[in-house]
Amino acid sequence: MSRIILYDYYRSSAAYRVRIALNLKGVQYEQRQVNLREDEQKSDDYRKLNPLGLVPMLEIDGHRLVQSLAIINYLDLRFSNVPLIPAAAAARAHVVAMCLTIACDIHPLNNLRVLKYLKNELSQPQEEVDRWYAHWIREGFPALEAIAAPRAGKFLFGDGVSAADVCLVPQLYNARRYNVPIDDFPTLLRAEENANKIEAFAAAHPDRQEVPE
Repeated sequence: MSRIILYDYYRSSAAYRVRIALNLKGVQYEQRQVNLREDEQKSDDYRKLNPLGLVPMLEIDGHRLVQSLAIINYLDLRFSNVPLIPAAAAARAHVVAMCLTIACDIHPLNNLRVLKYLKNELSQPQEEVDRWYAHWIREGFPALEAIAAPRAGKFLFGDGVSAADVCLVPQLYNARRYNVPIDDFPTLLRAEENANKIEAFAAAHPDRQEVPE
């Protein structure tokens, strides 16, 4: 197998998800940091590789894959040793719905480019940016808790790790960074606690990544 390269940023939630998935699958990969704070993702050189101008991007099997959930889906089909998305139709829909609740309903409104736009182009003070961030967490987490709880166990879906946990852990990391209260979500916190006991999750944590200069 040719080398696998993850274009990464240590605090990117989407890249964090892919690091977890790669680790769970036991896939060895090389990281290349794209400094989002310095807008390296917007450079001509990077956009030639990834027209979206975002991270993550994964070079694997001769492909350049973008969008974290698409990458995770590819990895799940390519490396079947640790399934992250159930095969049964109803279970699959349930897990994917939890993933999308985070990746589509919460995270896009709170990612760095949105926060920078609010602060710079719209001249919002930091306290208003923080209020924006907290609002969408408070909108999304109660729904996710309610969806997950009936079928949760040690993790969001039963007692095995799924792609939903892969999406959850980075989002809870971000919630804490912005001091958003999360004590009202016992199902989410239980899943996170159990996930972080697994080295594949722990090794993907931002504190264990290279920080771009």
